[in-house]
Amino acid sequence: MAAVSTDQIKELREMTGAGMMDCKRTLEETGGDIKKAADALRSKGLAKAAKRMDRTTGVGRIFSYIHGEGNIGVLLQLNCETDFVARNEDFGQLGKDICMQIAAQAPLAVTAEEIPEEEVEREKQVVEAQLKEEGKKPEQIEKIVPGKMKKFYSEVALLEQPYIKDPKTTIQDLVKESISKFGENITVGRFTRYQVG
Repeated sequence: MAAVSTDQIKELREMTGAGMMDCKRTLEETGGDIKKAADALRSKGLAKAAKRMDRTTGVGRIFSYIHGEGNIGVLLQLNCETDFVARNEDFGQLGKDICMQIAAQAPLAVTAEEIPEEEVEREKQVVEAQLKEEGKKPEQIEKIVPGKMKKFYSEVALLEQPYIKDPKTTIQDLVKESISKFGENITVGRFTRYQVG
């Protein structure tokens, strides 16, 4: 195990929000490599986040965002477990980032399960018709449709959308990172997107 300095521990703590002892231990395990240690803490933290995701989120904040010249507006309810987190600056930044995502990507619902059944059925019919038009056989269509529907969900379900600032990350991943950072559950309650014209 490599000896690590207090400056390294402090830097890692500021980057990840993890506890001092966790930072020290992880730095020692990674030979003092801050990037590797941050990745290790994130992966450990995300595992912890999954355990927290069933806890009640009875507190939170309402966020608003007006885009550009005022032709798009968003209201978002973001929930957490305590007032302490609700008032936190990073929680506020998460709310703003999700509002910007909603303004830019116009999701239909928070999760795929919340997309209205008629929208799902309509999309499925369009996909099947396109595949028939391409000359695909019924057994091929049956295999292709689930993949096309998964792509559809990633476009219209907020939590499944690629994050506009980092397309390798989904909004769900962004929320999980915050759960890991704050040590408590965070959920997207609901949202409304307004657009002129």
